[in-house]
Amino acid sequence: MSGTVLVTSRSFGSGELDLVATLERAGCEVVFGDPHHEAGALAPALARADAWIAGTAPVTAELLDHAPELRVVARYGVGFDAVDLGAAEERRIVVTNTPGANSASVADLAVALLLGGLRTVAVGDRAVRGGDWSAVRGREIDGLEVGVAGFGRIGRLFAERIHALGARVLAYDPYLSVDETLPHGYRRAEDVAELAACGAVSLHAPGGSTVVDAAWLGRADGLALVNTARADLVDEDAVAAALRDGRLSSYSADTLASEAVGASRGALLADDLAGRVVVTPHLGAQTVQAIDRMGSGAVANVLAVLAGETPPNPVTPLPARKVSS
Repeated sequence: MSGTVLVTSRSFGSGELDLVATLERAGCEVVFGDPHHEAGALAPALARADAWIAGTAPVTAELLDHAPELRVVARYGVGFDAVDLGAAEERRIVVTNTPGANSASVADLAVALLLGGLRTVAVGDRAVRGGDWSAVRGREIDGLEVGVAGFGRIGRLFAERIHALGARVLAYDPYLSVDETLPHGYRRAEDVAELAACGAVSLHAPGGSTVVDAAWLGRADGLALVNTARADLVDEDAVAAALRDGRLSSYSADTLASEAVGASRGALLADDLAGRVVVTPHLGAQTVQAIDRMGSGAVANVLAVLAGETPPNPVTPLPARKVSS
């Protein structure tokens, strides 16, 4: 086997496994390219790439036009919404991903953010740094009903973790089968609006529509809200207003609507909300174990396609002329 593998993921190979060596042992040449996917910077590498291990930046039709030999775009992670799937299929390029590779790490972060919000950790830290040692009162998770919006792989792992800490779980997912028997201590919500009555809610939905808006927040009373999923699940202006009037006690997120360098700070980063709003820079998948799982999965997909085999996790149909029968 031989081929040139372009890597544009920032964290690929930065865990404990030497994945570059794995590719090289298989006869591949590995080249690293611009993680922002600027066409001018990537064009020379794309021109000779047989495989592309891509991070979160867009993979557009324009970029694929620079890659006449490309056979596979291996997304380093689970999401593939940044990949132009139609353009890839037209060019007979296989798109793959690594589902489940970062589920445990995202669930862990959601638990950490929830506990930090309930126990006012950031508020207390900010106070001490200002010389104020006055106690800040929080809430325990034991006995608290926690809403889980989105009950897929990550939502279920999150629920398992908080249930082990004594929380009661109220799960909502439009695809949750009515025939499924939930574990003891879990309840099923018929509508996402029901979750607003919980003491805390964690969002694990795929995005694309707003879940937490002014109407939803109108039902809340001191709720701790966590979002490790997508920024568009919340109306950030409505969340900021709810924090100021007490309907929310905290908002902890791993994403914001505006994340570009130099962009407006946005409603949630206002100085008066510091401490009650905690935002992390997409730490969900940033554990050594998750990086190794995502990298190993991407490498397995690449090597399978280059060998003419079916990859473990195809997202698009396999073109007959590029994958042998």
